[in-house]
Amino acid sequence: MSQTFQVSGERMIQVTNTDLAVELMGNQVSFFYRGLSNDPISDRYLLFSTDFDFEKQAMLLGDGFQMLAQTSGTWNNPLDIGRCPDNSPSYRIYPSNQPKRYYNYLVVEDSLGYALLGFTSCHRFAGYFTIEEQEDRLRVLAYIDGENTCPADWSTQRLESVVMLRGDSLSELYQQFSQCISEHHPARPGVTKPSPLGWCSWYAYYAEVTEQHIDNNVQEMRAHLKQLDYVLLDDGYQAFMGDWLTPSAKFSSGIKHVLGEIRAHGKKPAIWLAPFIAQPESQIFQQHPDWFLRHADGSLLKAEEVTYAGWRCTPWYILDTTNPQVQQHLTQVVRTMREEWGVELFKLDANYWGTLKGVRSQRGVTGVEAYRLGMQAIIEGAGDALILGCNAPMWPSLGVVDAMRVSDDVERSGSRFEQIAKETFYRSWQHRKLWQIDPDCATFVSLPNQTTERRNYEFHRDVLLACGGLLLSGDPLDELTPFAKRSLAKLVVRHRHNQEAARFTALNLHHAYLPLTNRNDLHCLFNYRGSARDVTLTADHPVYWYDYWSGEKLVAEPTQVLEVGLEAGLSSRAIITSL
Repeated sequence: MSQTFQVSGERMIQVTNTDLAVELMGNQVSFFYRGLSNDPISDRYLLFSTDFDFEKQAMLLGDGFQMLAQTSGTWNNPLDIGRCPDNSPSYRIYPSNQPKRYYNYLVVEDSLGYALLGFTSCHRFAGYFTIEEQEDRLRVLAYIDGENTCPADWSTQRLESVVMLRGDSLSELYQQFSQCISEHHPARPGVTKPSPLGWCSWYAYYAEVTEQHIDNNVQEMRAHLKQLDYVLLDDGYQAFMGDWLTPSAKFSSGIKHVLGEIRAHGKKPAIWLAPFIAQPESQIFQQHPDWFLRHADGSLLKAEEVTYAGWRCTPWYILDTTNPQVQQHLTQVVRTMREEWGVELFKLDANYWGTLKGVRSQRGVTGVEAYRLGMQAIIEGAGDALILGCNAPMWPSLGVVDAMRVSDDVERSGSRFEQIAKETFYRSWQHRKLWQIDPDCATFVSLPNQTTERRNYEFHRDVLLACGGLLLSGDPLDELTPFAKRSLAKLVVRHRHNQEAARFTALNLHHAYLPLTNRNDLHCLFNYRGSARDVTLTADHPVYWYDYWSGEKLVAEPTQVLEVGLEAGLSSRAIITSL
């Protein structure tokens, strides 16, 4: 028998599943399983539906299950923002012929304001929304992915919770949403600590990084870039994927020694690892094949058989983090790095693969739960070190990371700079609420096989200026150009004054605003390959207006209004006011 509930003013939801119990608290709804059936719960388990009572061409924004997926556009013309949608032939999280899934939250922008429907918890089940036509009406449907688990095997009958919000201010809706999430997933202490400043080896040397590369860049930091604290040793130091404590031949002195030298020079060691995967040549896989996910027929599961294979050293096998021995292993590896090697920041990559669906040692545990169990084991070993999630499942990571990569890998090209700008800006509301956002590294120096023009680097630095978050240089520090040095220095100044993310006034992402200090407001303007246009900026009282990067005064006398021109194509401006 169908039940109807009134949520958030005039919002009505319909619950047709009689196996569900509903608990209403203001504009938040929690769901519980109360059925007698032990049938498996599918990946399209309907919680409720509600009318899509918005303008038909309203702009939408929805998240993805994993970091590389987000969706904008309209209900009948969804637009993928990143390179790797959840329903792509590579990732295959759900079939491409099914309705588009808006995981975690759905934001609607129309002429009346904004609406937000969002899952406020993700303890066991990934939640998502679809927009479908039913009986000549558009409906929003809210689902969870039950992963074909059976209720009798669950540890609790509690499902997940959803909030429904409506208002004129998008930033206020995000604030309310964040507060609701924090009730279910309290943020880690590092979320409000100073954002890390430093250098990362990946975009300078990729997997070819050597011990000498690290030493060269540390020396450069000591001599010329004293404001950079962290030195992040990225992928390439390990012998094999999975054997994180065993160095490759390129690090003959051992990783403990290399990190010790970083500390001796007054810098903070940070390290990369992909904790939930292993390649077949690794010792962990050779010695403990029983620690890995399997298919229903008992054969070992390779990532490529169910999703994207991985970017190198494939095939990847996936650790079963419901296995207590695996949990102890993860804790021991990370504790060794923290207590014996002195690591102060862990960059955990390929975290999405920790959620893959497969046969684990514990029945009734979803991939989401298994991932969170693995992360808890890592947290136990990490102590007070910072944890950065990368290539991660978004909502399953709530409350278990201090920082989160929110965009694709940076690449020295205009198209990639544009892509990661949109990916980052659409998630910048999460900064210092759910986690600190990581917009990926600052790259201003071209490599022999990766180069672009100056205006694209200028766009990239404006993106980093607007979003805040972690600030890690990705260039070879001994090759920084004068332009790169000036850009990095001015980003550090912004970082020192204010670490909040600038707020966007609309989903078109054209204008970001940040009260930088008590005397200075920052305006960042963006054009995404559109026509040249003029923008009018206003202040509450007469102020001087300056170009942020050059310091050029743009007005002769204080004024409340400034007209700014944006060039056609990929372009941007950063303007700062002064009393």
